[in-house]
Amino acid sequence: MRRTVTGIALVAATAALLAGCGSGGGDSKEAGAKQDTSKAPSHAASKPAGGQEATREVTFEVQGQGSTQVLWTAGESKTEQVNLPWTKTTRLTIKGAELKVGSLVSVVPGSVAASDGRLEPASCVIKVDGKQVADNKDGKSIAGCKYLVK
Repeated sequence: MRRTVTGIALVAATAALLAGCGSGGGDSKEAGAKQDTSKAPSHAASKPAGGQEATREVTFEVQGQGSTQVLWTAGESKTEQVNLPWTKTTRLTIKGAELKVGSLVSVVPGSVAASDGRLEPASCVIKVDGKQVADNKDGKSIAGCKYLVK
């Protein structure tokens, strides 16, 4: 009996604590009042600390014959049905913390027919500012190609 009462008291105290923490602070004048966001910072318009940013040219290449599906990511992600060989060049602007930790770019090619008829991943390469930075070892790696651009 004592355990049951203690357990119920613990659950009730936890519920009250969680309800109080999630109440929004109680500073609105009406119960369903809309929160004023006019003073909230706009992430889209804000500049990184120090105003530092850099633009890199990212080139994805997928080799092979025929057509396949390609998923690529460089600030945005897209999936395309392409004819091989395929090349895509885009500009990537990195800013703020991305200058130190990097911004992930990747390309994941679909399968192509090998000389013996088996399906294998197409060969891929990533170049940043003209320098090759990643490849999938002529399709030997099924993970595709990825690189952190700094």
